[in-house]
Amino acid sequence: MIKTAVITLSDKGSRGLREDKTGEILIDFIKKNNNYEVVHYEMLPDDFEQIKSKLIELSDNSIADLIITNGGTGFSKRDVTPEATLAVIEREAQGVAEYMRYKSFEITPKAMGSRARCGIRKNSVILNLPGSPKGALENLSFVIDALVHSIEILKGEAGECATPLK
Repeated sequence: MIKTAVITLSDKGSRGLREDKTGEILIDFIKKNNNYEVVHYEMLPDDFEQIKSKLIELSDNSIADLIITNGGTGFSKRDVTPEATLAVIEREAQGVAEYMRYKSFEITPKAMGSRARCGIRKNSVILNLPGSPKGALENLSFVIDALVHSIEILKGEAGECATPLK
């Protein structure tokens, strides 16, 4: 099972002024996938240092194999999730975020405004999703199956992808 953490980033939500519909939808979706289990959920404000600290805590203490953030990926001055992610990852997995943007762009041209990132810290994958329930669920559904193999390789539970040519 892939241990998964869901972090919702919202100033209003963290103060109890907004219900976290996106986090709830993501958790329900993850629970329906046999390869994943939710081991941590939290709502934080759009604060660079708090986001960074939480990502480090969850990855460095092996609490989660997959850390999913939602929110803070747009153009608002308070949208700092991608910057916090880039500050903590050791290797970026550009293809994951690029594929999410590509698939999202087929649905709406607004997808080009996504600044979401994906990367690796220690043995954890950190994935940024948009804050809207629809966008977050769509983006996660695009990559969740492919991430299984990537995370298994990262954890040393799967072998090489390539087979030698004969």
